[in-house]
Amino acid sequence: MGARFLECRLGCAACCIVISISSSIPGMPNGKPAGVRCIQLSDQNTCKLFGSSERPAVCSSLQPSVDMCGLSNIEAFHILSELEQATTPASTK
Repeated sequence: MGARFLECRLGCAACCIVISISSSIPGMPNGKPAGVRCIQLSDQNTCKLFGSSERPAVCSSLQPSVDMCGLSNIEAFHILSELEQATTPASTK
């Protein structure tokens, strides 16, 4: 059984806050640490770089799925927090 893909929930922004991004982001040349709000996230929790060539490939390639996002924004924050913890190297925990 594969992951069920879904549309990104407008205003959720869990992936723009919870997870770490090692790629350079305009305004965040060293990437974004886990738990830090992306500088390119608007007050409405939408990506200011959406559709732009400046948007990091990792962000553009992220595909929302029930496995990653759950069925609510709160669930997305919880699931992504667990995934971030599980994939963080022991040396940086």
